Amino acid sequence: MSIKKDKNLSQKLTGHEQVMKFLENLEHPLKPEIEYVRRIILESNDQLSEHIKWNAPSFYIHDDRITFNLHGKNGFRLIFHCGSKATEYANGKPIFEDSSNLLEWLAGDRSTIRFSSMEQIETNKERLKQVVNKWIEATKEF
Repeated sequence: MSIKKDKNLSQKLTGHEQVMKFLENLEHPLKPEIEYVRRIILESNDQLSEHIKWNAPSFYIHDDRITFNLHGKNGFRLIFHCGSKATEYANGKPIFEDSSNLLEWLAGDRSTIRFSSMEQIETNKERLKQVVNKWIEATKEF
């Protein structure tokens, strides 16, 4: 008896496939909200690609820039960062002025947005898109 090898099983998953598999298996009380925010981010900037980093969906151009933090039952966060290395802005003022008032700055080159409901996401959808694009523009040289 011979067993046919499935070529797809032996190939590494693309970043998008990693994310789709992750979301398929995700058990989180805000799963629809997480999926919606993911779509908003991908629609915000066509240069972004996705994969899994820190056990969550992450968005990158040349390096990771926006990563979900899914810990906690009452919400989830988006971490806006400049990859794994601190930049010259880490101990300074924020890398851009946030007119959206969505970002909570943790350092000059790192911030978060916390979401806890679909209503909150809908209310802030356009501002989230603006923040995504400002972040990508401000960090493109890092």
